[in-house]
Amino acid sequence: MRLINVYILIILSFGFVIYSCNEDEYSIPVPKSGLQNDCIKHSLGPNVIGTEMVFAYAMALLPEEGNITSAQVEASIPGGNGTYLSNESLHTDGTGSNVGVVIGNPSTQSGNITTVTFTKDTCAATLRFYYVVPEEARGKTVTFTFTAKASNGQTVTYEMGPYDIRNMDMKLDMEATDSTFYFISIADMAVYDAAEASANPQKIDLVYLYRNIPGVTFNHALMAPSADPQYLRDIIIPTGLSNMTKIIKAWNIQDQQLARLQYGVYVDDLDFQNLDFTNAPDYALNTRSESGIWVETQDGKYRAYIFINAINNADKKITFSIKRLQMS
Repeated sequence: MRLINVYILIILSFGFVIYSCNEDEYSIPVPKSGLQNDCIKHSLGPNVIGTEMVFAYAMALLPEEGNITSAQVEASIPGGNGTYLSNESLHTDGTGSNVGVVIGNPSTQSGNITTVTFTKDTCAATLRFYYVVPEEARGKTVTFTFTAKASNGQTVTYEMGPYDIRNMDMKLDMEATDSTFYFISIADMAVYDAAEASANPQKIDLVYLYRNIPGVTFNHALMAPSADPQYLRDIIIPTGLSNMTKIIKAWNIQDQQLARLQYGVYVDDLDFQNLDFTNAPDYALNTRSESGIWVETQDGKYRAYIFINAINNADKKITFSIKRLQMS
């Protein structure tokens, strides 16, 4: 535990990044006296309702000056279920993996304050804070105050933010299966069978089907209930389904939050607002894994980006994730 403490203390002497010049002879920095702290935001991309914002909070003081007794985070808006401050101090081992050492009790929640009380004799720690973005924060900003206390009576704080919380919604890993669950609702962000679609015809915006037609590049298709019947071949459309959904195909938008792959691309609120659906068709043929479509519902209330996570020719099925913004 002492080696970890000393390492964190040295890091805090310079912040999270240490710069050096080749011309200067390197020397081990001298840790500062007094309780020190620093913080960085780990999570990337738009802050969406239901997702986690992740922070690393580091705190340290010289061993002869005392121990850390507690750490807490105060959010300007209380986090949703699953918000917590880790009670493990993390450091990186020789292989680059994060290693956790328990330094206190599991965090407690009181309103908008999350606290870890230390139970181990330690003068340095780096804790992760996981903030689940709540519905109450939609369209607002949120700030965080990180605080550490030591046995010598010292207290330090670190302010983070403000961070904008997006208006859009997100849902991951939905499945549509040809001729079974093949009706998609943008309003509900759900997939329905024929009976459910028949009971809610005004909510059905897309129909999924798979066709392997010789001489035609059809394959996995997403189209509006209003599409030409030649595209909806051999499929039963319940009475009342008539929404003329507008669709734009997209090949190179591998949104990282939907794909969970390291592309560094993010669809944000502004992207939906800047789209032009004036001449968009009501069908998209031959959709592929890691491709996507932009969608606007007939009433103009919603716009969405649907990312195809996976396709399955044998089972005639796709797995997809969605971001959706209410426009009006």
